Amino acid sequence: MRRVLNVSKRASAAAAGVKDNPKFYAMVLEFTEASAAILEKKLLEDTKIEIGRSEEVKREQMEALQRSVDQRTKDIQGIFDYMMPCASVLETNFRVRMDDGSSQVISGYRAQHSHHRLPTKGGMRYAPDVDMDEVKALAALMTWKCSVADVPFGGAKAGITIDTKKYSIQELERVTRAFTQQLTKHGFLGPAIDVPAPDMYTGEREMAWMANEYSRLNPTDLNAPGCVTGKPISQGGVHGRVSATGRGVFHGTQIFCNTKKYMDMIGLAPGMQGKSFIMQGFGNVGFHSSRYFVRAGANCIGIVEYDGSLYNPDGIDIYALEDYKLRKGTIVGFPGAQAWDETKDGPLIEQECDILGACAKEKEITADNAPKIKAKIICEGANGPITPKAHKILLDKKVLMIPDMYLNAGGVTVSYFEWLKNLNHVSYGRLTWQFTEDQNLAILKSVQESLYRHHSQFSNLSVVPNAELNQKIHGASEKDIVHSGLAYTMKRSGLRIMDTADKYDLGLDVRTAAYITSVEKVYNVYKEAGFA
Repeated sequence: MRRVLNVSKRASAAAAGVKDNPKFYAMVLEFTEASAAILEKKLLEDTKIEIGRSEEVKREQMEALQRSVDQRTKDIQGIFDYMMPCASVLETNFRVRMDDGSSQVISGYRAQHSHHRLPTKGGMRYAPDVDMDEVKALAALMTWKCSVADVPFGGAKAGITIDTKKYSIQELERVTRAFTQQLTKHGFLGPAIDVPAPDMYTGEREMAWMANEYSRLNPTDLNAPGCVTGKPISQGGVHGRVSATGRGVFHGTQIFCNTKKYMDMIGLAPGMQGKSFIMQGFGNVGFHSSRYFVRAGANCIGIVEYDGSLYNPDGIDIYALEDYKLRKGTIVGFPGAQAWDETKDGPLIEQECDILGACAKEKEITADNAPKIKAKIICEGANGPITPKAHKILLDKKVLMIPDMYLNAGGVTVSYFEWLKNLNHVSYGRLTWQFTEDQNLAILKSVQESLYRHHSQFSNLSVVPNAELNQKIHGASEKDIVHSGLAYTMKRSGLRIMDTADKYDLGLDVRTAAYITSVEKVYNVYKEAGFA
């Protein structure tokens, strides 16, 4: 990985002389390369050939064996070199008409990190600080995220450099449609090519605009709705997508909290029950994560938002807070908790708690504040909330960091389910709903008849479903199937990460275990496809 490591060194050098604020792309590369180096060493060890020393072994045979080992080493390193950088990158500038009749030039980006699986997949964000470095970093992270969750996509990401608060809905629609035109023209959009999804400051509305514009440009593409995910249900979306990332954060956290081995390492009792948590970020991910945490018995004592923080050691009513925020547009002033004064008491994320949910944005925990973090578990709902230096500090402090590339994979997992729904042109559960109900009723009737045949006193007995079975007698709805698939995906992926941590004796370093797990899968795709 010589060439890629040089890229990382240059990026790190560029960040030298400032506080711990590395370039996002350099962060992702550093985590990836450190993990890949461990995997590469193991792969090279597995290829070693014991060369005999007896006189019967001719020198020519020994040299041939050694050449084979040397070539295999080059093959492995060549695949790793190819895996690291972005495969394709688009930077485009396009003109959009404003409501006042003027025109404005907008900058947009799309990076496709890996084509080992197609289509590529990744969100699209609108933010004033979006740049190519951020988009490339997030695209790389998406590759490893899809891989660790066994979602068959390559990683991608898109961004438009705008402040959505300064644009009308009509202007945002024109921006979105114009960007869709650029992506389509340059081959960066399509259900079999590249499939965006919502991200920061985008949602169902923007995805509906994109799908509609792509369909208009490709009227003969039967699968056109599958060009994006995260759409409204009426436009081909899937039930459960809105809460998917937060639900995935919960499932991933619960799996590690329920594992005694990891709780013993950090000095906590297994389970979510009774654990206190502070949630940084109360947007879509933070709210749904908090909602599921509380439902599992955890206690929310703090909420951190960009415009203010709340604290209540007795617990914050998450549902009441969400209602308040919807009405007021902010959490500030919520009567169910006290306002937290950071100037007097310090940042809320540095206060005592069992779990800290990092669900805001990247680089929130750095070498500057990591020594002050008191949480025993950090759940990375956001992308890249912890810098590499902070990661090392927290690891030394015996903090369990459940990494972003695994923990927030719920969104892309359910996006995969939506994409499949669009390609299949049928809702989940529709084909089996009535059959399942008839089958379950037939089973109950069979039990009733069997009892009567063997015991005549049961002639008047009626076997009916209890309340729990009655709720499920029809079989699984689309939401049931989506929730079940997500829970299974997070469980299977989490257990595989734990196995890797055990295999490489990584202890609490779950991030490295997750990266090794993911990188090895992508490596095997290229290897088995004949790259080496």
